[in-house]
Amino acid sequence: MAGAEVQEIFCKTLLNRIDVPDFQFRWTLNPYRGCRHACTYCYARPTHEFLGLDSGREFEQRVFAKVNAPEILRQELRRPKWQREAIAIGTASDPYEPAEAQYELTRRILQVLREFENPVSITTKGVLVRRDLDVLQELGDVADVRVTFSVGSIDEDVWKLTEPGAPSPMARLEAMQFLVENGVQAGVMMAPLLPGISDNAESIDAVAEAAADHGAQYLGANVLFLKPGSREWFMPMLSEAYPRLALGYNSLYQKTYAPRDYTRKVLDLVDESRRNWGLATKTELRRMRVQQRQLELALTA
Repeated sequence: MAGAEVQEIFCKTLLNRIDVPDFQFRWTLNPYRGCRHACTYCYARPTHEFLGLDSGREFEQRVFAKVNAPEILRQELRRPKWQREAIAIGTASDPYEPAEAQYELTRRILQVLREFENPVSITTKGVLVRRDLDVLQELGDVADVRVTFSVGSIDEDVWKLTEPGAPSPMARLEAMQFLVENGVQAGVMMAPLLPGISDNAESIDAVAEAAADHGAQYLGANVLFLKPGSREWFMPMLSEAYPRLALGYNSLYQKTYAPRDYTRKVLDLVDESRRNWGLATKTELRRMRVQQRQLELALTA
């Protein structure tokens, strides 16, 4: 991203507790603020407004690196009350955004998690995760590790328009395949699915097929939602690139989330494609892993 800059900051805390019903994780962390992947729909854009910055270009071009994040995490994991709960990395900024090549904060955080044998789930569009194979393997020997690649569409036009700073969808899938072939749990989150653009059966099935072809161990999906701060950036892009859809989006997104009946129909298409290509959900994969461990324990008893 031309003109982008990275500013070093120091954080007092790193772990964030999430008290959201049905959310898989109670704890998250983000080594960076802002993201040069510049996804037009990104729900994390409003976080820059807390810093007095805008959720548009400044979110994409002013990235903040929490340079003491690994040290702060070590302090937090040493607390007597910490119960080694799973931590989600990448909920508000991609942990493998371009700044990671220089700062290696995510890698150092993974090393701390390995030290404390703490389970982790990573969500990313970045292919730099390949660099950290050694740490992921070592952590995976002592705790549950999962890397989820966000791939909402494999259409190059959609990618270039909505995710202009991110690696191509196929590059992400190749990175996922590399991890799986080297013993790291990895899969695809088909997100966000964009109404009228990537929510149709053909597009969904193409992603599922590509995921299966690249060895995905699971497949999930989410439909686009538009928070204030994200909506103001996404809708002008939509009106310019897909003018025929603008009116429908205004109707569909009268609130942050699309109506439940629409969302259910789209996710039903995902379920159908998942079954067709023999892919599991995260829950099914977790259940299979538990059964496998139980069997291994029984055989060694």
